[in-house]
Amino acid sequence: MPSNAKLEVSRRSLFLAAGAALLTSGLSSKPALAEDAAVNMDQLVKETMGDGAVKMEKVTLDTPDKAENGALVRVPVKVDHPMAADNYIQSLAIFVDNNPKPLAAKFDFTPEMGAIQFEIRIKMAKPSKIRVIAKSNKGILYGAAKQVEVAEGGCAG
Repeated sequence: MPSNAKLEVSRRSLFLAAGAALLTSGLSSKPALAEDAAVNMDQLVKETMGDGAVKMEKVTLDTPDKAENGALVRVPVKVDHPMAADNYIQSLAIFVDNNPKPLAAKFDFTPEMGAIQFEIRIKMAKPSKIRVIAKSNKGILYGAAKQVEVAEGGCAG
């Protein structure tokens, strides 16, 4: 085809191609209902961190109550747990219930890393509960959760 030739695409064929792409990618499936989110979150936590009740202790989540910028939400995390060879936190995950992909981050630790205290920035599209779940090498789950509001338009006004 010569370089100056125009590729003619009708509006109808463009919409047909876009529709076919959506169908094959699975994006046309119905969105999850709000009621399903809590059930799915429990399942996601179980799949990611293991089975068992989460003890709401030892984990501190110091996120502000209202994020001024949903694109950069501060998530300071601290875990008050020994990091000894026979008793340590082996992994930690951060979940944001109302995000399209609720698993925001997952970290693995070794006893040699020492105390767990860090801060990350995550993206939140709308107000949501943030959950931090830590798992010890003995399989015990510890956690913290906090509802965080997100300012519309990035302005906390």
